[in-house]
Amino acid sequence: KAAIQSQLDGVRTGLSQLHNALNDVKDIQQSLVDVNKDWRQSINTIENLKDVKDAVVQHSQLAAAVENLKNIFSVPEIVRETHDLIERGELLQAHRKLMDLECSRDNLMYEQYRMDSKNTHDMNLIHTYFGDMQKLSEELAKQLWMVVQRSLVTVRRDPTLLVSVVRIIEREEKIDRRMLDRKKQTGFIPPGRPKKWKEKMFNILERTVSTRIEGTQADTRESDKMWLVRHLEIIRKYVLDDLLVAKTLLDQCFPPHYDIFNRLLNMYHQALATRMQELAAEDLEANEIVSLLTWVLNTYTSAEMMGNSELSPEVDVNSLDALISQNVVDQLLSKYMSTLTSNIIGWLRKALETDKKDWIKETEPEADQDGYYQTTLPAIVFQMFEQNLQVAAQINEDLKTKVLVLCLQQMNSFLTRYKDEAQLYKEDHLKNRQYPQCYVQYMIAVINNCQTFKESIISLKRKYLKSDMEDTLSISHANMDATLDIIAKEGCSSLLDEVFMDLEPHLNELMTKKWLMGSNAVGTICVTVEDYFNDFAKIKKPYKKTMTLEAHRRVVVEYIRAIMLKRISFKNAEERKEGAERMIKEAEQFRFLFKKLAAGSGEDTEGLCDIIEAIAEVIKLTDPSLLYLEVSTLVSKYPDIRDDHIAALLTVRGDASRDMKQTIIETLDQGPSQPNPNYVPIFKEITVPTLTVPKLLK
Repeated sequence: KAAIQSQLDGVRTGLSQLHNALNDVKDIQQSLVDVNKDWRQSINTIENLKDVKDAVVQHSQLAAAVENLKNIFSVPEIVRETHDLIERGELLQAHRKLMDLECSRDNLMYEQYRMDSKNTHDMNLIHTYFGDMQKLSEELAKQLWMVVQRSLVTVRRDPTLLVSVVRIIEREEKIDRRMLDRKKQTGFIPPGRPKKWKEKMFNILERTVSTRIEGTQADTRESDKMWLVRHLEIIRKYVLDDLLVAKTLLDQCFPPHYDIFNRLLNMYHQALATRMQELAAEDLEANEIVSLLTWVLNTYTSAEMMGNSELSPEVDVNSLDALISQNVVDQLLSKYMSTLTSNIIGWLRKALETDKKDWIKETEPEADQDGYYQTTLPAIVFQMFEQNLQVAAQINEDLKTKVLVLCLQQMNSFLTRYKDEAQLYKEDHLKNRQYPQCYVQYMIAVINNCQTFKESIISLKRKYLKSDMEDTLSISHANMDATLDIIAKEGCSSLLDEVFMDLEPHLNELMTKKWLMGSNAVGTICVTVEDYFNDFAKIKKPYKKTMTLEAHRRVVVEYIRAIMLKRISFKNAEERKEGAERMIKEAEQFRFLFKKLAAGSGEDTEGLCDIIEAIAEVIKLTDPSLLYLEVSTLVSKYPDIRDDHIAALLTVRGDASRDMKQTIIETLDQGPSQPNPNYVPIFKEITVPTLTVPKLLK
């Protein structure tokens, strides 16, 4: 019952409130009808208030005019004061007055715009009245840009001035932003806005940096061969100095959001890239290409410039873009290699021509510290190679290897020309042996140069070639070694020809009646050879050793040839004994001579003289029945002895009949031959002039 009663009370209350709400709605409805009726009646009254509205706007303009009245009347005076302040360099105060003038003008123009935006006459009137203010603004800007242009100097001498300039630019940036915001709201913006002085400042800085980079070229190729090196060094110094100043001093004069150091760094990088591309496009010589590439690829990022420890961590050389593209680098390198190739060919040709002029001098060639004759050719050639390799190494490893390969290729061709010139030198000398006067000495120098070339090639490869590239040049190296050995061998041979041309009259005396009667031909031969070998002592060891062995061999060959020429035929045992003993004695003379000449070489030179002694034993033999045995011993030792040699030897003995010779030769032909594997054939070089045994015609 209580619950139902409570619900009924609630329903009663709700009905009462709904009734009240209905009455309120009816009252509001009546009020709206009354308002609508009043509004319709007052439309005419509102239209009559337009004059009041215009008066209010005019009042607002007049209020602005009154507010700026003082400035308006004093514009000419403020303009003069501002001009004086600018001239005195008091830029902040000048800018303050300029801002006041601009504010007055802008407010007046804004009010005019609000009243009648289409009334250009009044707008122009205000603009004209404040016309001098625009000139002041330009004059002030000119002063600011002068300070900005010299900012790196100003910051060291008068940083306050630079800070003032930055403050003025910041003020103008704020005014620009405010005016642009008002334009969005009202559509009005004063003349000359936005000034964008911050943007202009960075443009001025960019032009200043470009001018600074371009202005460092003080010389041209015509006035100074080192113009580019000098130009690049000045750039390096200026850029490094400027960036250090920018980091340590300039950065403190600008607000952080200007990021002035990084902006300047980027400007310098772009200006340098432009300048390097301009230089790369010029018709550069080989040394200039190297200077440019070395600077661009190495110097720029080195500790001497962008990699300077004082610039880190702000400057990260790894993040800097390349100053010139890889394509341009490749083009420059290609041009460099092409120019270098023709230069090296020219240098080598000139070096050889200069060396050839030395060959005909009447003075002996210079000797090295060990007393060996030499010319300057190897030193000049390899000094040139060294210089070019050192230059190439400054750029990169790849170019260094290419230049080394080029040098060795050209060296290969050069050595062939060198060989031909040495041969011509020999041929010219043979036409007149009195000329050139120092032929022997210069031929020795040519031989020694071969050894110097060999050592220099090895040294060059060891110094500039990586071990993993060794195989690529092994064939070229082997070819050069072979050519040098040929030059040296031909040189040694020509010197020995010189010796044996002088020995010829004395060799012709051997195995003659005069020789048997006591000629001193062999003594003269030994003295002559020793005299020549005093000069040959100036030949370097590997070739001197070869030459001593060859001289020994040729003396023995010529001696045996003299025997085989059958100039003498011994008449009796006494003559045979005397002749044989003389031969043994002379073999000993040769042995002593060549042992002396070969001292220190460690070579066994006695074997050759043993041949003379073995032949002497055949001649000396007193019992003809043992002749076959003695000859067969000789043949077994020296298996290259031919039948005509044996026949000639028996003819010289003088006591062997024709039948005996025939029998001995035929018997020897049937016998087995077991040559010593170490024996170097010597008889095959010796020809016998006439054949006396019919069988030998085979």
